[in-house]
Amino acid sequence: MIALTVNGESRRTAATTIAQLVQELELDPAKVAVEHNGTIAPRSALADRAIAEGDTLEIVHFVGGGQGDDTWSVAGRTFTSRLIVGTGKYKDFEQNAAALEASGAEIVTVAVRRVNVSDPKAPMLTDYIDPKKVTYLPNTAGCFSADDAIRTLRLAREAGGWDLVKLEVLGEAKTLYPDMRETLTATETLAKEGFLPMVYCVDDPIAAKQLEDAGAVAVMPLGAPIGSGLGIQNRVTIRLIKEGASVPVLVDAGVGTASDAAVAMELGCDGVLMNTAIAEARDPIRMARAMRLAVEAGRDAYLAGRMATRKYADPSSPLAGLI
Repeated sequence: MIALTVNGESRRTAATTIAQLVQELELDPAKVAVEHNGTIAPRSALADRAIAEGDTLEIVHFVGGGQGDDTWSVAGRTFTSRLIVGTGKYKDFEQNAAALEASGAEIVTVAVRRVNVSDPKAPMLTDYIDPKKVTYLPNTAGCFSADDAIRTLRLAREAGGWDLVKLEVLGEAKTLYPDMRETLTATETLAKEGFLPMVYCVDDPIAAKQLEDAGAVAVMPLGAPIGSGLGIQNRVTIRLIKEGASVPVLVDAGVGTASDAAVAMELGCDGVLMNTAIAEARDPIRMARAMRLAVEAGRDAYLAGRMATRKYADPSSPLAGLI
């Protein structure tokens, strides 16, 4: 493995040529241009252009004129959609895939469960949602100890080669609040083993910073208890977490409807993760589309900068010159 800088971000790769690197990134070489250590690499020579430790590459393509580049990155991976969706509680895999399509999400969380050995040909999630087209984020849902969570993610990495993972270690079944002591222990261990953990946590800026120091590549404070649909209960602490973080901050849990997703984004969060709010809606496909639009609207509102709040009314039209 060698270390490179690709589009301004560090990346490790086993590729030995630019062509191999482009293939690893799942890009079409006919649709990109590559600058290698300050010089343009001809498209016809990508297979012959060797790369080495410390090289710097810029890979570009055409986008619609005038469109803003508002992507976000986690652990060196860049995404356009700021919405992450889950894959539980849907009536079937087909509905799940349709909701994912409507949401525009590029990342889905997936639980790690035992294979049904009595029916090995039963449909699987990968038959409906292609992990080559959508980033799978294995999670540790249902784990109540650091050891169980670590074991689960070791199996996930063996099954799919994933190192970007979502860690959650629950304290008890009633509230599904995280056990932060066990969560911190698991984060430290996983980071040492080369995992890139995005970590579910309480809405506490001190705890969030401790997780970041322990190796979390993103912190994911809860907005409200998992599956509750109560919306973001403490906007102040979410904002404080975002202000103090050097890694992405995503609201995880508690979103019930589109306005909740917009609030998360208006607070400056990098993204929002949800499952139940979409899967248990009367029309999951339509709700998935609503969530996509809400996340986009909330992000735009945050970038625009909201007006100041005032104690008293301030008329939109001037009072001078009234008839």
